[in-house]
Amino acid sequence: MNAGERGNALSDKIADLGDEWRAAMHAVPRHLFIPDKAWCHPDDAPGYPIDRAVDPGTWLDAVYSDAAIVTQTDDGASDVAEGEGEYTSSCSMPSLVAAGLGALSPFDGDEVLEIGTGTGWTAGLLAHRLGDENVTSIEIDRAVFDAAAENLSRSGHEPRLILGDGAAGCSEGAPYDQVHVTCGVLEVPYAWVEQTRVGGVIVLPWMPRWEGGYLTKLTVTGDGTAVGRFHTGVAYMMLRSQRWSPPQLDGSYRDSASYLDPRRVVRSSTGAGIAIAATLPDVSGAYADQDDGEFHLSLWSGDSDAQVHYSPAFKRVAVLQRGARDLWDELEAAYLRWVSWGGPDRARFGMTVSPDGQHIWLDTPANTVNGSSAEPGL
Repeated sequence: MNAGERGNALSDKIADLGDEWRAAMHAVPRHLFIPDKAWCHPDDAPGYPIDRAVDPGTWLDAVYSDAAIVTQTDDGASDVAEGEGEYTSSCSMPSLVAAGLGALSPFDGDEVLEIGTGTGWTAGLLAHRLGDENVTSIEIDRAVFDAAAENLSRSGHEPRLILGDGAAGCSEGAPYDQVHVTCGVLEVPYAWVEQTRVGGVIVLPWMPRWEGGYLTKLTVTGDGTAVGRFHTGVAYMMLRSQRWSPPQLDGSYRDSASYLDPRRVVRSSTGAGIAIAATLPDVSGAYADQDDGEFHLSLWSGDSDAQVHYSPAFKRVAVLQRGARDLWDELEAAYLRWVSWGGPDRARFGMTVSPDGQHIWLDTPANTVNGSSAEPGL
């Protein structure tokens, strides 16, 4: 198949892709936005390098698969074709692009502010749908910005491109009808709320430090706040000003044990994940299955960490904790608090962003669950 046929086949496979976005994907083909050398990162398989000059067939297969194509690592300091280092720019999975644009659901003539131009593909899709003059896209990295401008020009579109920090938005041109965010966000910048028209929407990937990421749709109200709920699971590279890394800690561990299986904590429900992220916003975790049914969970915050190990050979779970906090104890309490609420699922949680910060709530915005002592009024 040629590029057009592959693009049609890919868009036909994406569930719930509306006719307008399907037409945009046909008119703004993805291959125009992918460099000759890149790294294909499938959601369910190992990544691999793609090189258009060496193997054009594999390159085109990757471009028109439902996989992220990584186009930069370590802010350009590493060779992206090696697949090593931190991923810092990409062309997102087409199904996630479709989910974000579908949540945006613009009207004809809407003006959109996009945070994170990346390769320029989503800016091109927006420009096709709304017109170049109605799309403003911000990119912080000069090399990525320049490449996106070339890609967009090649596709026949010239939306307004701005080199700058997307966390600050773009006051010139505000208010916008919608804000479309293509990078992970831990704390929603209030500037985005200020720059969105009353009744307008902000669609973003909320990426808390705890397990999981969630496509989030907020609507701006008339009282200076934005409120909305969490939707499908997502994974995105972080907004540059909100990146974080594990701390380097010294000191001895405190030895203890627990009867709570850590597998239940991390695999019970996306609702549990949101409740934990809201209760312990500065706690991160990583886990892995091991041989013979064993399982290991690592936790860390700015001044503490913990190692939790489950083995089917023992009833009790081994726990090692160090630093100022007992992170496993805090995590256990947060999980059991979610259980005591009846184990609500993701659909019952939402977010409010206001001048005094970001709040996670259960069922209604009045029932906030931020903080380790929070108890929503169920």
